[in-house]
Order: sequence, then structure tokens, then C-alpha cells
Amino acid sequence: MKVPFLDLKAQYASIKDEIDDAIAQVIDSCAFAGGPFVEKFEQEFAHFCGSKHAVGVGSGTEALWLSLLALGIGRGDEVITVPNTFIATAEAISLCGAQPVLVDIDEKSYNMDVSQIETAITERTKAIIPVHLFGQMADMDPIMEIAKRHGLFVIEDACQAHGAEYRGKKAGTIGDAGCFSFYPGKNLGAYGDAGALITNNTELAQKTRTLRDHGQIKKYHHDVVGWNSRMDGLQGAVLSIKLKHLTRWNESRRNNAKLYTELLSETGQVITPIETDYAKHVYHVYAVRVKNRDVTIKKLSENEINAAIHYPIPVHLQAAYHDLPKKNGAFPKAELCASEFVSLPMFPELSHAQIIYVTEVIKAI
Repeated sequence: MKVPFLDLKAQYASIKDEIDDAIAQVIDSCAFAGGPFVEKFEQEFAHFCGSKHAVGVGSGTEALWLSLLALGIGRGDEVITVPNTFIATAEAISLCGAQPVLVDIDEKSYNMDVSQIETAITERTKAIIPVHLFGQMADMDPIMEIAKRHGLFVIEDACQAHGAEYRGKKAGTIGDAGCFSFYPGKNLGAYGDAGALITNNTELAQKTRTLRDHGQIKKYHHDVVGWNSRMDGLQGAVLSIKLKHLTRWNESRRNNAKLYTELLSETGQVITPIETDYAKHVYHVYAVRVKNRDVTIKKLSENEINAAIHYPIPVHLQAAYHDLPKKNGAFPKAELCASEFVSLPMFPELSHAQIIYVTEVIKAI
């Protein structure tokens, strides 16, 4: 049995008529860069999240970067985040001219270890970026308490957490801003690159809108140096259609995760992910931990099961960040998890038969 890691064709087939009609409307209206389809999605996504504002941009990376710029973070500043994330989190900090400062993770939730934040704060610290890894939110209450006590901004990297919740609040709505990626493989994925920032801060939303459009408040009137980061109309239209299905798709992911966990619960060499008591996990990634990771990946491939690794090299060990003061051994929990993670196939259309097959192969390994 072949089991893909992700099956975008299956998702498209289930909503083909809606998607085709939405794309045709964009083409008929020639509203390709920004425009009414993007504005419609922004309103719908803000409502879905429970936020006052949503600002569509070109990618999740740009959402992070522009939110930092809009908050005035720049050269000489420091921003605290984690080492086990996609490099975009650190890139956004670096592109502002600021310095990423890393803290280790909690080994059970795989999110920021809140007990380590205050020791990392200096007079240069301006913000904290918790990463809601794999679809589960970080422990936001203590993060917000620390930020308030030290006068810091909090930007939620919610690029993997569309629809995830923390004590009933949607991802992205607790900090000063929440940043999302709509890369095609995400729980809410576009048909190309796209991203968004959500916030309840009207001034921050307006600054981000200005920065995403060459720093102009109206055509050819440029208040600041900005960037071309408009969301495409096609992506806005596709995302509006997909957003209507996101809650159902997330529940399918949660059901798939529950079955995986049940079937692997008695396999002692496999550590399955947990859902914390304060969170609603949406399982963008279902990552297990095994000691024999390379063998496991190889054997899964031999049995036509496509698995992945998120992420094999922590930020502080990447060549791009060779100048960071922290090296190998600095963040033992993040490094251990990075050496053991195996991401199993996970998407809403994944069948029970496919999940059973994957777990049987893992047990045999």
C-alpha cells in the first residue's frame, strides 16, 4: 500500500467545483494583486480567528518580518525564540537587523520552555516569538506574564497552527500579533505562497499594510521604505473557499492522530505526541520520536510510506547561524528531539486503512 506524506490532489478533488469557480472569478475580474478577493479573505480569516484585523501578505516569513518591522524592532535589538523551528522564524528576526536569542524547549510539548525565558532577557530584548510547533500552541499565559513584566512584545509564530486553541482562544489572538503561513501543505494552504498577520492593534495592522505595499499610504505617496508583499488575488480566493472547510479538516486530523496514538500506544520504542491540558492540537504534523530514526525512515520508504523530518538541524547548528554564540550541546532537549523526530503521513483524507498499515510497519521495525 502506498501512503503519501500529503495528498493535495485528494483535497482538491473534494472541493474541485468550488475552487475552479473561485479561480475563474478572479481571472474574469483580473484582480490579481491584492484587491477584493484578498480583502474578502482578510475579513473572513479575522472573523474565524476572533481578531479585529487580518493583513494578507506574500508568505508566513513576510508576516513575521513585517510584524517585527511594524513594531519598531531593528538593529541592536534581541528577540527570543526557539531552536527547533523552520528557519523562517529566525530569518525574520535577522532581516530586521535584530539578533535571535534562543531558549530550549519543553521535551513533552516541543514548544518553548517558559522557565528559561527570563534568564535570556537582556536590556536589548524587545520581543518573544513562541512557535506553536506542529499545530499545538505554546503555554501562552506565563509567556504573556513575563512579556508584560519586562515590557516586551509577543509575536505568535502560528504558521503551523491554523485553528489551534489555547484555553479556548484561537492561535494568533493572544500576543500583539499572530503570523500564519498558507504554504500549500499547511492545514489552510494556498495554491502557492501566501501568509497573513492578525492583530487587535489597529495601528499595527495599518503599519503592516503600509509596509507590504512599498510603504505607500496611497498610490505613489511613500511614507516609509516598504516591500512588495501583497497577497495574490488567486490565493485570496482559494483561501476563502478552503477556510470554510478548515474546522472539518482539523477534526479529521485530530481523529487521525487519535488513531495513530492508540495503535502505537503499546510500542515502547515509539514516543507519540501529547495534547497538553491547555491546548487544542490541530496536528499539522504528527511527529513521533524513535531512537533508530534513519533505519525507521529507510524501512518506511521501502514499504512505500512517505515520512519526513521536522526539523533535522536546529537553528543554532545551521551554517547560516554559525555566528550565534550557542553551539552543539547548548540546547539539549531541542537537539535530542531533532535527532529522533519522524513525521508520519498526516492529512484530512488519510484513511484508517492507511494509518493501520503505517503503524503495523512501525511496529515491525
